[in-house]
Amino acid sequence: MTHALLPSGFHDRLPPDADAAARLERRVLDEAHGHGYERVDPPLAEFEDALAHRLKSARAQDSVRFVDPISQRSLAIRPDITAQVGRIAATRMGHHPRPVRLSYAGSVLRLRASELEPERERRQAGCELIGLDTVAAAQEIVTVAVEALEAAGVTGISIDFTLPDLLATLAAGPLPLEGASLDELAGRLDAKDAGAVTALAPGYLPMIEAAGPFDSAYDRLRRFDAGGALASRLDGLSKVAECVRGRAQLTLDPTERHGFEYQTWFGFSLFAEESRGEIGRGGSYTIVHEDGAEEAAIGFTLYVDAIVAAGSGANERRRLFVPLGTDPALTAELRGQGWVTVAALEPGDTPEAQLCTHMLAEGKPRPL
Repeated sequence: MTHALLPSGFHDRLPPDADAAARLERRVLDEAHGHGYERVDPPLAEFEDALAHRLKSARAQDSVRFVDPISQRSLAIRPDITAQVGRIAATRMGHHPRPVRLSYAGSVLRLRASELEPERERRQAGCELIGLDTVAAAQEIVTVAVEALEAAGVTGISIDFTLPDLLATLAAGPLPLEGASLDELAGRLDAKDAGAVTALAPGYLPMIEAAGPFDSAYDRLRRFDAGGALASRLDGLSKVAECVRGRAQLTLDPTERHGFEYQTWFGFSLFAEESRGEIGRGGSYTIVHEDGAEEAAIGFTLYVDAIVAAGSGANERRRLFVPLGTDPALTAELRGQGWVTVAALEPGDTPEAQLCTHMLAEGKPRPL
């Protein structure tokens, strides 16, 4: 039996990926701070009943639970940080003038993983704007998300917008469902199953075609909304997309609901050029106060491991080998210029052995 194995879904983060992840989080949080988002750092575990009450994006059964030996109550390790930020805003910062701008970074743990996403422990970083659910708030959140990714070195950013409550709005108004359930129709639309949609509710069939590059999909959705039930949502979505036009590739899928079940009028997924899947997600939602009242909020979460896996920040090593006997004042000056200095500690030390990219020669860094 080996003691070096880790449980399924867990892994060590080694250099340079661990450094890249830390650097990415720092740049994301610094960019968020520049927009007024102050950091909070919730605990890894909370009382299970309290956390389950607030979890919307991750169900309570996704949590790893255990009995606290001190209180003898069930605790749950967070499967998501957004719910904890909502708790802080609703309780500890309930007196704070709205909107509240908060940022965060940390690990989350899922009880189970999927074949497509086998990791159970993940790193998240993000921002939440609590107390407003307006077009201006959505514009700010999307802009901060894009600028945070740019600051982290992510290239080829694309955003896929969706309207999570679109089906419910139509079903309650101009396109009532007769005999079909909303969840069943949503599942068929999400799967782009034209035959099943025709059988369930043929009036919704044009929505399958209203997906693709943002401008063309938006125009098709406008034509579909002949009665104007979606006019305010579409007007707002257009303004949000316009604020990042030219900085990201924009697409629209109005029927996408998977993972957006707890969001309200607006949602978006983030992708990068080299990523195999999503690198982030965001949108509008509500947080629950102790008295049961709900408060509007909007935010985004970035998936740090997915971004690092796509190659962002992993090739930023600048390790400068400093030969034995170099003046410490010179190495301090070089560190002040942004170099990572790796000092030789014995005569036989080499830059290759220390995984350096440069060597100090004649007082100046030289690439190897």
